[in-house]
Amino acid sequence: MSFMPAAMGYDRALTIFSPDGKLYQVEYAAEAVRRGWTSLGIKSEYGVVLIAEKRKVAPLHNVVDLEKVFIVDSHVGATFSGLGHDGRVLIDYARLLAVRHRLTFDEPIDVELLARTICDIKQAYTQQGGVRPFGVSIIFGGVDRKGVELIKTEPSGLYFKYYGVAAGAGEQTVSSYLEKHYNPKLSIEEMIILGLRALRASLEEPLKVDRVEIGVADVNSKTFRKLSLEEVQSFLEKAGVTT
Repeated sequence: MSFMPAAMGYDRALTIFSPDGKLYQVEYAAEAVRRGWTSLGIKSEYGVVLIAEKRKVAPLHNVVDLEKVFIVDSHVGATFSGLGHDGRVLIDYARLLAVRHRLTFDEPIDVELLARTICDIKQAYTQQGGVRPFGVSIIFGGVDRKGVELIKTEPSGLYFKYYGVAAGAGEQTVSSYLEKHYNPKLSIEEMIILGLRALRASLEEPLKVDRVEIGVADVNSKTFRKLSLEEVQSFLEKAGVTT
């Protein structure tokens, strides 16, 4: 006689649907994202901003050198929430895709093409035996020939475009804050301040310069860059989130 839960078979099998149409392993991957550190992105007609929370995992952890916002190519960056090792592997592959595209076509890769290719990989890992889904949501932001792009990828392989988006433990709080205060006319500085205030609303403690990472791309330079610690500190003070 088996005392295993009725759903256990579907619970363990990646490629078998449950009677109610669910792939439990994919849902568990999404839960890993919801338990991750908060990340967010905001775009306007002037550019795009990516902001990520960083946490200490041990008392002696050097969180300053921990990277949560990544330069994928000169015009596009990314951040993620979920399993760090999964995120690192996919970010590295995104960089490889961007380099290959430049070498092949002598032009920067479109942000949507980059996100879609990563999602093709994610989707393939939801229907093969012997593998598991990627437990990470990546937020891509950049400026390409089509304009300003902000795209969030899901563990299932879906992706959507946004004006403002969040992932991780603070997703609901950050999303609600952005919905109330977003304006498509926001400047880069205003988006950074809005993002920091939204992130602060999702946390129980003030923001510190070593616990936040920020990346921006504007429509004029079409270049994605990461802010220095001095710049981050300045914006933290402007946003009033240090207390």
